[in-house]
Amino acid sequence: VTPSATPAGQSSAPVDLARSDQQGAVEVVVIPLNLDNPGQTLDFEISLNTHSVDLNMDLSSLSTLSTDTGKTVNPLAWDAPAGGHHVSGTLSFPLQSNGTSLLEGAQRLTLTIREVDAPVRVFIWELGS
Repeated sequence: VTPSATPAGQSSAPVDLARSDQQGAVEVVVIPLNLDNPGQTLDFEISLNTHSVDLNMDLSSLSTLSTDTGKTVNPLAWDAPAGGHHVSGTLSFPLQSNGTSLLEGAQRLTLTIREVDAPVRVFIWELGS
């Protein structure tokens, strides 16, 4: 995986893959954990931070992962404590979609999260060869 901000030939540190979205009273930061070497799942570390909203939502029911090849999957799990003003956890998606890798032939990966103090938040990673 080569983030669009990393010049070719340089290795990408996890921080280069971080994406953030600040809408309403909640900041959402997403870091892919295993895009370079996925197992059975694609995992994302997600941090939710606010000072005024209770973060008692289940991201597994509010998120989808899709590619530019038209494949879309729903999460398998959201592993995080419930509630509070600072929540961090792991959102996991299945790597396989209809018997093939979600990443096969994909150039772009898009994580969409709905209804976290904003109608929609979109996080995009450009996938290299």
